[in-house]
Amino acid sequence: MKFKSIWLGGVLALGLGAANAGAVTLKYAFQGDLNALDAYSINETFTIGAMSNVMEALTTRDKNLQIAPSLAEKWEVVDPLKWRFYLRKGVKFHGGEDFTADDVLFSLDRVKSADSQIKSRVPADMTAVKVDDYTVDFILKTPNPILHAEWDSWHMWSKKYCETAGCAAVQSPKATSLQPFALKSNGTGAFMIVSHEPGVKTVFKANPNWWGKKEHNLDEVIFQTIKSDATRVAALLSGEIDLMDPVPLQDIERVNASANARVMTGPEIRTIFLNFDQYRDELLYSSVKGKNPFKDVRVRKAFYQAVDIEAIKTKVMRGSSTPSPLMITPAFFKRAGEFKRLPYDPEASKKLLAEAGYPDGFELVMDCPNDRYVNDEAICQAVTGMLARIGIKAKLNAQPKAKFFEKCGPTRGKAYDCSFSLLGWSPGSGDSWNVIASHATCRDGEGNGKVSPAAQASYGGYCNPKVDELSVKILTETDIAKRDQMIVDAYKIMTDEVSHIPLHQQALAWGVSKKVDIVQRADNQILLYWANKKE
Repeated sequence: MKFKSIWLGGVLALGLGAANAGAVTLKYAFQGDLNALDAYSINETFTIGAMSNVMEALTTRDKNLQIAPSLAEKWEVVDPLKWRFYLRKGVKFHGGEDFTADDVLFSLDRVKSADSQIKSRVPADMTAVKVDDYTVDFILKTPNPILHAEWDSWHMWSKKYCETAGCAAVQSPKATSLQPFALKSNGTGAFMIVSHEPGVKTVFKANPNWWGKKEHNLDEVIFQTIKSDATRVAALLSGEIDLMDPVPLQDIERVNASANARVMTGPEIRTIFLNFDQYRDELLYSSVKGKNPFKDVRVRKAFYQAVDIEAIKTKVMRGSSTPSPLMITPAFFKRAGEFKRLPYDPEASKKLLAEAGYPDGFELVMDCPNDRYVNDEAICQAVTGMLARIGIKAKLNAQPKAKFFEKCGPTRGKAYDCSFSLLGWSPGSGDSWNVIASHATCRDGEGNGKVSPAAQASYGGYCNPKVDELSVKILTETDIAKRDQMIVDAYKIMTDEVSHIPLHQQALAWGVSKKVDIVQRADNQILLYWANKKE
């Protein structure tokens, strides 16, 4: 296949050449890159979804996001501290290795390695015992009723393959170049990767020896990064690609009116929110020296009340968002309706800043991805404009997601290198514990000293020992009513202390050829094994 470029209506659309003769080929594009072929290296929905077509886990999620068997045929809770998983027999990795219990134990060690960004999928003190080649016991220190709720994105790696390929440790997000193993893959999934050019193009082919029930008719899939909104839309409308994510909100009507494509829309479980650096004694990127204004709740509240969420909804998101008072969708917590957003009130914000000792405001840098969420950079531009009205001069630093996550995230070295930032979060477990533990528990030993691995996702370093204590109890409590009350108590502390600024749940908008049928799950993973294309 020859990579080519063509001009469409004055806009450059990246073509992919002719597919193999007679093969059913699906071509799709995303606004961001697919870099390392290892979802352990970045806890990000697109990468996890792309690699879930190739790599598999002990469990999976069905079309309605319910937990289902995958590489484990079944499991049982032997006692509150022991879960037994029975592995599927006859499964082979793409390289020909048999999938066995040894690979599960290896994958447990690997997910706990220093640079793994999905450590939170497993309890730090959990151990695994090989009962036989196809049975594994997971031993816990404390009960965990949602132990396997996120295991669909904990992919299994071949121990034998990694012994020769050098992939025992996870690719560091800080590395200046990808290690050789991160450019290849060896999973058990429905698709195999033929070639990979990071940030450019990835070619998949169907796995003829897949153990699962085939629900797709694809022979080949070609993925490419198309950062330009206009270029992605032009490529879809011309038939150069069959699927794109996302469709710019302003182009939804245009796509739906076309002869070749349609827009698939639906609610998404992801919440978009703003982080404050509350960990450092002095902000890295601020005109305030010798102290950190975000340690003062009055400043955090002033920022919150300066954000006109309805303007963001109507002008930036064109009505395709649902403002939220919490960092979780109401679909995942039935008592979410008990919470309300702080009112938009710039005058109140100015008073709060004055009370906190900043009557003239201050300067800082706001970091934001520009190719990860729907209208992410535009949201940040709107926020900086709103903050300017209360005297906060925020300089926007918008970057591609790879650079953003490397700068603001939990990378070794100079980690969490952002003072004020935008982030999105989808709780893979569908449970509030994921949100609370990931974003509101103490990050580096503060508080009660029991640091959850999930806290590495806390870009702002918010810390309240009471929330830490509640997080531990929420994880082990089996009485639903008691557990829900603990969740309410944690959210109330976070709300009162303005731990973050929740913005909204964005809506899904995929552009899809009228020749293609595909399942659109609310977690926004593009899963090729549910795609069919008419030629």
